[in-house]
Amino acid sequence: MCGIVGFRCTSGFEDLRASLPRAVENLRHRGPDDSDICSDAAAGVAFGHRRLAVIDLSAAARQPMTSADGRLWVTYNGEIYNYMLLREELGRLGHAFHTDSDTEIVLCAYRQWGINCLKRFVGMFALALWDADAQRLYLARDRLGVKPLYYYHRGSTLMFASELKALMALSGFPACIDDEALLLFLHYQYVPTPRSIFQNTAKLTPGCYAVFDGSQLTCRTYWKLPFPAGDQRAESLSESDALDELDRHLTQAVGDRLISDVPLGALLSGGIDSSLVVAAMQRLSSRPVRTFSIGFFDKAHNEAPFAAKIARQLGTDHTELYVTAQMALDVIPRLGAIYDEPFADSSAIPTLLVTRLARSKVTVALSGDGGDEQFCGYVRYWSVRAMAEGFGRLPVSLRKAAAQLLAALPGSWVQACYTPWRRHLPQQFQVANFQDKWQKLIHLLAETSLQELYRMTICLWPETELIRLGGQKLPASRFERSFAQNAALPLLSRLMHVDQLTYLPDAMLTKVDRASMARGLEVRVPLLDHRLVEFSAGLPEEMKYRDGAGKYLLKKLLARYLPPRLFERPKTGFGIPLADWLRKELRELMCDYLSPERLKAEGRFDAAYVQQKIREHLSGRASHHYRLWSLLMWQMWRESWKQ
Repeated sequence: MCGIVGFRCTSGFEDLRASLPRAVENLRHRGPDDSDICSDAAAGVAFGHRRLAVIDLSAAARQPMTSADGRLWVTYNGEIYNYMLLREELGRLGHAFHTDSDTEIVLCAYRQWGINCLKRFVGMFALALWDADAQRLYLARDRLGVKPLYYYHRGSTLMFASELKALMALSGFPACIDDEALLLFLHYQYVPTPRSIFQNTAKLTPGCYAVFDGSQLTCRTYWKLPFPAGDQRAESLSESDALDELDRHLTQAVGDRLISDVPLGALLSGGIDSSLVVAAMQRLSSRPVRTFSIGFFDKAHNEAPFAAKIARQLGTDHTELYVTAQMALDVIPRLGAIYDEPFADSSAIPTLLVTRLARSKVTVALSGDGGDEQFCGYVRYWSVRAMAEGFGRLPVSLRKAAAQLLAALPGSWVQACYTPWRRHLPQQFQVANFQDKWQKLIHLLAETSLQELYRMTICLWPETELIRLGGQKLPASRFERSFAQNAALPLLSRLMHVDQLTYLPDAMLTKVDRASMARGLEVRVPLLDHRLVEFSAGLPEEMKYRDGAGKYLLKKLLARYLPPRLFERPKTGFGIPLADWLRKELRELMCDYLSPERLKAEGRFDAAYVQQKIREHLSGRASHHYRLWSLLMWQMWRESWKQ
């Protein structure tokens, strides 16, 4: 894995070229092993690269890499898992090779097939390619958005980088906050693609490439997330056949991701997805797979005992670390610098800790990310369907009256009543962070639109509160467009498809990429192999959600390798006791960063309204931890980057 940065311009080349070494250095964490720069003043092009050596560790495979005639350049972040098959095919077509790296295959594939070579790649990647003959600069990102790629375009200047911190180091980059992007961040906990937190700066959409001819920038799609087939294949594919096909796809995806010239392991949470990946790894390996997990002393957030039992059953070489509250709290001051765009998923903290643990022994790790969004793993999918069906039977006036009645109940009292009964309830009602979910339920009672119903389950600050907080309405984003495009799909398939286009790349994959690369750890995600994703899209809903629970087919497959008693339990999630920390250990930090003095000096938010939310949370009358955390992350990000 690596970090890339570069530019093309028609003016100001020398200043930009002089700032490039600092931009490259800002990506050292992504590639601690090597770095290089190449430039052409006449063409106005320069590429920089930081290398994490994983395949072909020799100096011959360093980047940026140029073709033998110097007419093609590439700087590339990622892995092409089928590069050996492509190498054989390209060799038969007359290409000669000078390294054993997949980077050289990218160059040769482009020379042979042009930019359509992207369709032949199986892997995760973000790349920039300069074609001197065509005088074109290409940017490309993998199909599901595993690897990040930002770009800034203004007139005849195009800058690009793996992370914003590299762009911010380039001469002339205007780090001007996009106020609409800030609102979207507070709403969703991330800035949705294609926006970034800065004006005129964007994220390249997954499955797309951009071509820059020196003035015009054009973005094109080379792969689209397939529409779920709903029930259309229910009669044409038996459960037994589907199970065998899923096993084949997973085995191939995991096997492809075991190529490495450095130590390799896996992140094992103890959940369905990571356990499946590790089971496939161990089946393909002649030695015990190295697995890593972290635990918390707070039982409500601790899955380490389950991970340890699964590791023993599979025979892995398991390492676990029990994290104290202080160890987790020590990570928080670094979040603004690591996530160089505001990011408010608090599970970034345990993700940072487990990737740090893994990096102490391996350089590459496989993870189970992507299973929830494909196989109906989130409780919110089932809950929204239950609410949509239930609410539809009640008059709006009755729902509004019920909302007023429920709002009068103290949140702490409702939480106390719920906790003893949680494990006796149907699985769709066994939720974490119940107090926050309860407050959202009250708001949801008045909703009639499925889009708004689902939005309320995932958002932090609802639009009505954003207007009160900052005086502005929420702008449209990819979320609404995705919902509109998927109107004909069955409800659960529609929600999963929206998440695969939005939440998966912008929240889940961003979280893992920044956390792992902060330590120079490459994380590979076999469940997001595009061939597996295309297969899962064709499965009927009943193979994903059945009998009140999700991941039906994944569980059936895992039962081939593990006793169901080891994994049949309510979904916990990879979280921290954030609500309690903000009332105790983080109280002083929160009150400092969200003080009326700071907020009034910034002038963006209603300081009195924020103080009201803080008082309600500290008293226990309500649970605003996600909302307050997002404001805290914004303020800490501003401080980290002097905005």
